[in-house]
Amino acid sequence: MRLTCYERKQIVAKPEAFLMRTALNLSIDTHRTCVSHGEEVVLDEVVLVDLAPGAEAVVLARERLARLSVCLGRLNDKTRDIFLSHRVDGLTYREIAREHQLSISTVEKHIAKATLQVTSWMEGW
Repeated sequence: MRLTCYERKQIVAKPEAFLMRTALNLSIDTHRTCVSHGEEVVLDEVVLVDLAPGAEAVVLARERLARLSVCLGRLNDKTRDIFLSHRVDGLTYREIAREHQLSISTVEKHIAKATLQVTSWMEGW
């Protein structure tokens, strides 16, 4: 369309070059407009979703966390340390055994004991 309008006033010696330059200029203009004014968004196409948990979920999660903290406090120090080393720090049984100078079997027993106790204490949550 621009080529046709331009040819009414002047002769275009190289139409392909004219079209390429026109396309490049339009692209630059569009980019500048987007940068200075932002992109145009039609609201019908936008769906806003709030992924944040609701107030009730936040309160329940805090209560569960407080309950878990109490449960962990009820474990003896060594069992709690071994349990948290595995569950929170991600250490293997072998690494925990080496760190505490225990057998792997003993580490397994501490973790099993802690898991059973915490699970039973957290029941209902």
